[in-house]
Amino acid sequence: MVKFSKQFEGQLVPEWKEAFVDYCKLKKDLKKIHLLNNLHTSSNQSNNTSFSSTIVSSLRRYAFLEHKQREQGVIQVHRKLAPSDSKGDLYETELLEQFADTDAAVEFFACLDHQLNKVNQFFRTKEKEFLERGDSLKNQMEILIELKTALIQKRGRGPNSSQESKEDDSVSGTISCDEESIRDSAEVEQGILNSTDEADKLEARLSDSPRSGEVGKPCKLKKEDRKLRSFSDRTVSCRGKNLRIHIPLTNPTRTFSAISYLLWDDLVNQSSKKCGPEGNKLHINKKKLHHAEKMIRGAFIELYKGLGYLKTYRNLNMLAFVKILKKFDKVTNKQVLPIYLKVVESSYFNSSDKVLKLADEVEELFVKHFAEDDKRKAMKYLKPTQRTESHSVTFFIGLFTGCFVALFVGYIIMAHITGMYRPKSDAVYMETVYPVLSMFSLLFLHLLLYGCNIVMWRKTRINYSFIFELSQTKELKHSDVFLICTTSMSAVVGILFVHLSLVSKGYSYGQVQAIPGLLLMAFILVLVSPFNIIYKSSRYRFLSVIRNIILSPLYKVVMLDFFMADQLCSQVPMLRDLENIACYYITGSYKTQDYEYCMRTTYYRDLAYAVSFLPYYWRAMQCARRWFDEGHTSHLVNLGKYVSAMLAAGAKVAYEKEKSAGWLCLVVVMSSAATLYQLYWDFVKDWGLLQLNSKNPWLRDELMLRRKFIYYISMGLNLVLRLAWLQTVFHYNFGKVDYRVTMLFLAALEVVRRGQWNFYRLENEHLNNAGKFRAVKIVPLPFHEVDDQN
Repeated sequence: MVKFSKQFEGQLVPEWKEAFVDYCKLKKDLKKIHLLNNLHTSSNQSNNTSFSSTIVSSLRRYAFLEHKQREQGVIQVHRKLAPSDSKGDLYETELLEQFADTDAAVEFFACLDHQLNKVNQFFRTKEKEFLERGDSLKNQMEILIELKTALIQKRGRGPNSSQESKEDDSVSGTISCDEESIRDSAEVEQGILNSTDEADKLEARLSDSPRSGEVGKPCKLKKEDRKLRSFSDRTVSCRGKNLRIHIPLTNPTRTFSAISYLLWDDLVNQSSKKCGPEGNKLHINKKKLHHAEKMIRGAFIELYKGLGYLKTYRNLNMLAFVKILKKFDKVTNKQVLPIYLKVVESSYFNSSDKVLKLADEVEELFVKHFAEDDKRKAMKYLKPTQRTESHSVTFFIGLFTGCFVALFVGYIIMAHITGMYRPKSDAVYMETVYPVLSMFSLLFLHLLLYGCNIVMWRKTRINYSFIFELSQTKELKHSDVFLICTTSMSAVVGILFVHLSLVSKGYSYGQVQAIPGLLLMAFILVLVSPFNIIYKSSRYRFLSVIRNIILSPLYKVVMLDFFMADQLCSQVPMLRDLENIACYYITGSYKTQDYEYCMRTTYYRDLAYAVSFLPYYWRAMQCARRWFDEGHTSHLVNLGKYVSAMLAAGAKVAYEKEKSAGWLCLVVVMSSAATLYQLYWDFVKDWGLLQLNSKNPWLRDELMLRRKFIYYISMGLNLVLRLAWLQTVFHYNFGKVDYRVTMLFLAALEVVRRGQWNFYRLENEHLNNAGKFRAVKIVPLPFHEVDDQN
């Protein structure tokens, strides 16, 4: 049977862990009382008890004295007002009976009172937050309903109601143009991009009363003073109330559309600078309302999720109090449970029913407005069922793992017989086919380590799904990742084994050289396949993230984007192999086996430089975008790290071409500086380690892993793997093995280093977020009220 402490740890909300009852500490205090009781009992048995104490202990056995004792109670819990109203009532326990060790009992009840007060205060704070969010959402829903009603009425009153024209498919308000008007932008939370798949935010601001008699009234465009200014907002004042519909510039499409929209406005209204009643029209069409509805729906889903977390918080804490009080009664043979449990049951976190009422109200509103009165359909959004892990997946993982091992052993034997990987090997094979194997090996090794990271994140209760903003119903589980890796590598090694067998049997390269290219093409077709097979949602999410990285800094940067960009920084050898293979097959060199054609081409050599530092460039542009959005100078310091890596990578590529002493010295200087820069950022910023004033020497105060030596080993391993660039200087090879195999081994070590970095990076992110107690996404709302001030 699983202990309650394990169940408690497994069911609590990870981001709220510090706000839950510290059950382990209470158990330690209780264990101390238990040990002192045992010592006290043994000392009493060794000494003869006095006659008076014997009489008292005998009299306590009588029922009337026991009844009187129960009425009086062992403890008394005092309730007093807190200094501030936001903290609510505070509880303090007074001991009415002498315990075996009074100091330990006083310490236990002081801790118990502290936990109860902490739970009440946190529950009160979160309840207030969710109630305010619920009121705001109700107001947003009312505005949306009024706008949709006004839009339907306008379409019904149109001159040709049977024909839906673009003019009739919008609600427009007249605004005046002010020469000093500036389009502003508000700061938007980092999770905007991926919240409830909103494709676009809205472009204009409209009045708070969009009824038929008020929509067309003259309104005035106001000016707001904001920190960041752009073409994202329009403010409309109507009847003394202002609302805005916000368009955050989170991607190129929205940026360019907002700029073109405003330029078109300027052209259309250039002749009406006197601000007449027909000077400027504000259109709220069906498409914009649809996007607003998506935003509000996503906010309702997140609110309902938060309310569910709060109900879990209440139930688990209540159960923890019951369990610890039962243990206390068992250890001390006192009747404390009925007395203290009455206090816990009447405390705020257990007696308040506002959360339950709001959850029912949110569910009712969602069913009515977003699920067409179909509760089952609504529950698919509000309470999505997580995919259960299938035993068939585990079976196929084992099957394909065995296939991969067998095929890989056969491939190694065949390569040894043919002598492909010796220094004087077949140049055509090593220049054309081996890069395919190298590329897929690095790619799926990285994916395999990601699966291992998922296992460790789940084991340490790191909420990676929330940090990456992944859908709980569509995210890849560790078993899915392992299945993809084993299946793919079995296919790759199997096909290359067949190819090598054909070459060894005397087939010419002209006859079989298309096989590696077809293998690569098959993987690309699977990746971009529009059919709902082979994890379509994950494939398309991956492609969207790659698009965001390539177009940096035009897209707003979220956690998943820069996390994936960091992975690409460790896959530069893979990208160069991909570049080599693409050039070989696209130019048709595979027909003539002229593998040196690309190396003789100038633009290909220039592209080799670009591929070497493109990942660092993308990452640097992401840092620049984050600095622009958030204003933190730490992003500029991080940008400097990637600039130094770009310079080191460029010097390394140049040295590979020239092989001169000058370039060698430059490689050593640039790589050493970049390594020191990166080590500092890894340990201090990304991992949060090397804290001088920490209670854990050279670590941070809070650690997810219990064994501290793992952190020290990881830091040492990270240091060693960061120095892999020294191979460029010493040119060390493993015996009679081709240098390309050595470079693959070093590239694999960099992938391993990135794999361990991934765990500590998310551990630090989880601990920082857990300190802010944010467990649900903050979804932006379309309608914002603006103060009527110039």
